[in-house]
This record gives sequence, C-alpha cells and structure tokens, in this order.
Amino acid sequence: MPKFTQARALLRDFKGDRYLFGTNVLPRAGAIAATWGKRAVLVRSTFPGSDAFVQTIREALAQSGVALVGEVPGAAPNAPREDLFRIADALRAFDPDVIVSFGGGSPTDATKAAEVLRTLGGEIDDYFGTGLVTTALQASGKTLTPHVAIQTAASSAAHLTKYANITDTASGQKKLIVDDAIIPVAPLFDYTVTYGAPPALTTDGALDGISHALEVLYGAVGKPNYAQIEAVAEAVIGLVVNYLPRALEHPRDAEAREALCLATDLGGYAIMLGGTNGGHLTSFSLVDILSHGRACALMNPYYTVFFAPAIEAPLRALARIYADAGLTTGDVSRLHGRDLGVAVAEAMFVFARRIGFPTRLDEVPGFTPAHIERALVAAKDPQLKMKLQNMPVPFTADTVDDSMGPILKAATDGDLTHIKNV
Repeated sequence: MPKFTQARALLRDFKGDRYLFGTNVLPRAGAIAATWGKRAVLVRSTFPGSDAFVQTIREALAQSGVALVGEVPGAAPNAPREDLFRIADALRAFDPDVIVSFGGGSPTDATKAAEVLRTLGGEIDDYFGTGLVTTALQASGKTLTPHVAIQTAASSAAHLTKYANITDTASGQKKLIVDDAIIPVAPLFDYTVTYGAPPALTTDGALDGISHALEVLYGAVGKPNYAQIEAVAEAVIGLVVNYLPRALEHPRDAEAREALCLATDLGGYAIMLGGTNGGHLTSFSLVDILSHGRACALMNPYYTVFFAPAIEAPLRALARIYADAGLTTGDVSRLHGRDLGVAVAEAMFVFARRIGFPTRLDEVPGFTPAHIERALVAAKDPQLKMKLQNMPVPFTADTVDDSMGPILKAATDGDLTHIKNV
C-alpha cells in the first residue's frame, strides 16, 4: 500500500512521536494525560455510541492516576460562541491542570478558545486573527493549560493545528483564532471511533480535508516549500477521491476509514505549512445553510477557475489525480490557463455528484442573495485579512466586490462564464 506508507511517513514528518494514531489506541489516553497533569476535565461529545468510548477514557485516566474532576458537554457544529463561553466557565470552576477533549473539530476548537478565555480573560474578539494569543501570553507571563485532544472524526484535523473557528450564531458569521499557542500538546486519534460516522459527516469531513490541501497548494505557487506542500496535497486528494466512495458504501471498511483519517490529518499538515483562502473565506458566511466541508467543496471549483492562470502547476497535479480516479475525460495535459482550470473544476463537479454533494448555491435549501452580501462584507473584515493575503491572485478589501462578486455569482447558478480572470 504505497499511498498509505507515504501518507503515514508524511504524518510522522509533521508530528513525530508526539501524535498517537491508528486503531485501538484510545486506552492509552490515560498514560498520555498523566504526563501533563493529575487533575483532568473532560470536554466530551455526545454522538450516538460515544458513551462507550468515554468510558474507556475514564478508565484509562483512573488507571494512570489522573483524577477526573469534571465532565463538560462539547460544542455544537461550528463551535457557537455560547458553547465556548459555557466551556470556559466550567474550566474556571473545575480548575484542572490538564484538559482532555473528545470530539470532532467543533468541540476541539471550542476547547482551545475556552482555555484562552479562562487563562487570559477579556473578550473572545480580542483573539481573532493571527498571533494575538501568544502576544497576550507573553505580556501576562501566563501559560495555557495542557490540552490532550482526542479526535473522533476524519475532518478538520483540529487536534493537530493552530486554528480555532468560532461562530456568532446571531450574525451567522464564523471567525478564526490562528496561533501556535493553542496547538494541543498531545493529540490522539483512534480510527475505530470513526467507523460509526454517518454518511453526511464522513463526506463533509473528507471534503474539508481536500479543501485544506487544495487551497494551501494554490497559495504555495512560487514559495520555497512548494514541493513539500504538493506532496502533502497529492496524498490528501488522492486518498479521498479514491476511498471516500468506498467508505460510504462500506462504512466499516478499515482500509477506507484509515485512508480518510490519514487524508484529513494531512489536510491539517497542509494548513500548518500554508494558509487557506477563497473556499474557506466564503464558507465562513454560509454556516447557517451548509456544513463547513460542504461549503468549501462547493466553492472551490469556482475559485479554481478564477485562480487558474496563476496556478498551472497545481492544476496539472490535480488533473493527474482526477484522471487516475476516472473523473475526467479527454486529454487535459494539452490544456493551459483558464481552460485547464475549467477542466479541473468540471472533474470536481463530477466527484461531487458521485457522492451526492451540491455543486451550486441555488441547489442549497435556505440560500438567499443575503448570503452573497454577507460573504462580500466578511471578506473586507480585517480579522479575516489572512484569507485575502493567501489568495494566489491578490485581493484587497477595495477589490473584493469586483473580484469575488463574479465568483459568487457563478457559484450561485453554476455558470462559469461569469468568472473573469485577471
């Protein structure tokens, strides 16, 4: 299994011995937590079947001499502010010396942000952006409580990264903390926990992984680490397009599940090597009608066409992957620029239809023109400036309407001719 061997090697390059992953590794969570503290709070998800896994964690902590001083329900999808504040209050009350989280991306993100608030105080808006937590820690002389992050879903790789996405449910807008200080000190992922994941979660998570790799690859053109990013991105996208349909058809197929877990973890590696851009930026304004992975997957074909003249090398790598998976027809190797971008976008559409994903915003229940306006306004927000800076075709707040507007129009009705290349 050369694809698996390469993926595991890349993951070890990323995290070394600090990351415990594979099958049946959950009972080792107690020993890991014990190296960081003796009084733990468990922030846990409550999905169907989760109680048995949580009991394994409780027993592992007890066997390792770690007192479980409290359990706190995790966060809802998209990590609403309300859940963040509730978790922060619980952490203040229990005052643990190690935090253990058990959940997917949203519970992990909410736990990261809650510990920031618990330790540093202030308002959560004080920390949206890049490096602001580290600055506050240095000014205060404080440190964050060690966080053992146990992943339950092949999706955002929140257990491995410096990101915490938090949503204001009143406005429907998601914002982002980006800071090395919030990276969990000890991540763990037992792949068997994903075997019962429903089809929607499986597909959303896998396409979130693709979006991480794809967007970072687009933004890496001309940078010194391009070859490294391309290797990671090829592994992510190749594993997902070849194994996601199999995992949907056979949910307990261990090889297919491992493929998706490796792929999405490597998606986390990608976003630690570079930054996401268009698809993620727009997804932050669609949280009330689409899951994160679904929103990114829907938007990225349209950004692909817009970016095409500036990203020919990534597009050639993608074209090979999609061709090998039987998602393209004809000889795309002869294409250049926009034509190559359109061919790759069409392959993305074929894959989306194969797994039952929408390809246009007007196919999504609840979509209105107000979502377009919200996305354009959000793109000008200084707290999301890093997404504009990561674009392979530069955007500024002043050019958002002229540059992004036609992309969003194309994504609404599926007509790629709306997109005008710079």
